[in-house]
Amino acid sequence: MNLPAAAGGSDPTKLSKTEQAHRLISSKISSGELAPGHRLVLSAIAEELGVSVVPVREAIRQLEAEGLVTFERNVGAKVRMIDRNQYLDCMQTLAVLEGTATALAAPYLTSGELAKARELNEKMEATLREFDPVEFTVLNRKFHRTLVGRCPNRHLIDLVTQEWARLNHLRESIFAFVPDRAAESVAEHSRIITMIEVGADPEYIEKLVRQHRLTTLDHYLNADKKKDTTDR
Repeated sequence: MNLPAAAGGSDPTKLSKTEQAHRLISSKISSGELAPGHRLVLSAIAEELGVSVVPVREAIRQLEAEGLVTFERNVGAKVRMIDRNQYLDCMQTLAVLEGTATALAAPYLTSGELAKARELNEKMEATLREFDPVEFTVLNRKFHRTLVGRCPNRHLIDLVTQEWARLNHLRESIFAFVPDRAAESVAEHSRIITMIEVGADPEYIEKLVRQHRLTTLDHYLNADKKKDTTDR
């Protein structure tokens, strides 16, 4: 199989079997392919790499030490669930920052940029037919980057970018955890674009974008609460 490129340009062929397993699993977690709570089947990973389960088990131990994986007796290894408090803080902050940045950017967005945003949203809608949360998340990030790209306040853009990076660190493929939110999100995107096109009041645009982020947060918190109740 083709392994992801190593950080710093390391030659994948020179990695140990444990390092190969570590990189494969961590890259899938980072991309969202392995969603929070996903059970890691050692034999399946070993078969994918063409190795025994021994180096895979060692890689799992390393990932557990790094906080990406948890291990439960009689259950096995799972992708670590997102830290609820960190995600809550990040999404609340991003809702305010991204809402403001989009409202400030709105008057400067060109017809071409709005067309690009619509195209991205249409691609997101297409993923709903056979839902791919990873692809949906990638497109979602591109969509929001397009809408804030013209914000004249560069300091605000820097702050938004920092929060996006934090979400990425928290493994924000939330749509794998709350797939029912995806269709709603697409509809909200369409409304945001329409309001920008018709020159709606900036305060209203800011409110739409802020509520868009907070609604996703609410879906996650409700799903997480239900999971806690089920697990008891």
